[in-house]
Amino acid sequence: MSDLAPLTGEPLALDLVNTRPGTGDLLTTPDDLRAWWALQADRLPDDVPQDAGPEDLSAVLAVREHVAAALDRVRRGEEPLAADLAALNTAQRAAPAISELAWRDGTVRLTRRRTGPPGPRLAAWLAEAAAELLADPAVTRIRKCEADDCVMLFLPAHPRRRWCSAARCGNRARVARHYRRHKAG
Repeated sequence: MSDLAPLTGEPLALDLVNTRPGTGDLLTTPDDLRAWWALQADRLPDDVPQDAGPEDLSAVLAVREHVAAALDRVRRGEEPLAADLAALNTAQRAAPAISELAWRDGTVRLTRRRTGPPGPRLAAWLAEAAAELLADPAVTRIRKCEADDCVMLFLPAHPRRRWCSAARCGNRARVARHYRRHKAG
């Protein structure tokens, strides 16, 4: 993974799209995918294995491209391309979800799992996360970071939020504003 660590903490589908910042792609090798996977481990089901090969990376990158394209349109209130929605649906079908019942600690527990190889399973979970985000009315509140050189997307919890990260872009903008004020004086 590049020196710039990926931003995490947005909805999972946005975190995936944000692996393509303006400085380059953070998911160019299976090792990059495994590193990102590890960062998201607490947000992914236990049945998503941590091993990944080139074909797994390809499956995830395909989902990322379709999520990015659909989000770009939907967040502006426009109809997404049918091909993007179809690709996300296909990714979900490639690793069917199963609700498994088990008896543990005196109660019946329900666990949702997906079947199939690791890459399609991860791609299916990510496509499902994208489907949930695209169908959420909050999708129209997703914003692009206001920093000049940033392409990251975020879903603001506060309406005045302007940057993908206060520590990254927000701090740079404040420092630049401070420099401009003091240089002018």
